[in-house]
Amino acid sequence: MEERELILQCQAGDEAAFEALIRLHEKRVYGLCRRMCRNEDDALEAAQDTFLAVWRGIGSFRAEAAFPTWLYRLATNACLDILRREKKRNDVSLDDAERRLDPADGAPQPEEALERAETRRAVREALLALPDAYREVLLLRETEQLSYAEIAEVTGLELGTVKSRISRARLTLRNYLAADGNFFERAASKGTRQNGKEAECT
Repeated sequence: MEERELILQCQAGDEAAFEALIRLHEKRVYGLCRRMCRNEDDALEAAQDTFLAVWRGIGSFRAEAAFPTWLYRLATNACLDILRREKKRNDVSLDDAERRLDPADGAPQPEEALERAETRRAVREALLALPDAYREVLLLRETEQLSYAEIAEVTGLELGTVKSRISRARLTLRNYLAADGNFFERAASKGTRQNGKEAECT
């Protein structure tokens, strides 16, 4: 059954259609919540809060907006609510974000495996060190691959604010990584430093 038909049936109060709609989107919603929240319990709670908000608000949903965009807005709001309430730091799984900085290229040697593990640790800590507002837009952009306009719609921010926050988030992330274990010094051995100065990362 197509998503649009499921939405119409949900708006008519069909609980079976709602369960089917959840199954259609639950992995992506949980994935976003897991990356935004600091631990699995909070992520599960945020995902549950998201779908509860969907059930409560589905009657007012209109087709002018894309359903996934509306869903992302509810999910990010649920995560931010939990982050504001909890304010705790636990380990977090950010596999998608880490893979973007650590592409597979065959079986690594022990030294390479150790360096990659250190890179993943540094990325995890750097992402957690970002302010919640920065981490939100950066994850929507880098791991969910939303456009700037889509992020603006999800977050309710002005387009210029979205671009500014993403730029600042990337700069803050780079600065944190550069200060932690000379992250970019390792990259410099592959030609990212010129005339004793670090080449600009884009």
